[in-house]
Amino acid sequence: MGLVAAVISLALIEYIAFSMLVGRARVLCHVDAPAITGHPTFERYFRVQQNTLEQLIVFVPSAWFFGLYVSTVWAAGLGVVFIIGRAVYLNGYLADPKKRSVGFGLSFLPNVILVIGTLVGAILSLT
Repeated sequence: MGLVAAVISLALIEYIAFSMLVGRARVLCHVDAPAITGHPTFERYFRVQQNTLEQLIVFVPSAWFFGLYVSTVWAAGLGVVFIIGRAVYLNGYLADPKKRSVGFGLSFLPNVILVIGTLVGAILSLT
């Protein structure tokens, strides 16, 4: 499970980096707290951070449980795809919000697999 914990930690570090980018964009775009609107560039960074948080709520527990009930290697591998997907999402969304689809898919699909896999693995462990 160490490998899974390491990948989850990398995903959380990525989220911290995204949060720092939001703070930087807030300063550069002159969007004073507590405002979350006012400049399109800031709003893009903020939406990337928020969407990543929304995805992490599913990713963190499902990756952990998938590692417990199904496979640590597959949980970690899907986690790496998730992390790459979030970076692709960031770059696509910043360039043009319409270009976020590939990055979203690369992070959403692993989450779906992790959740369904966990459910199946947990049910099978009952027998």
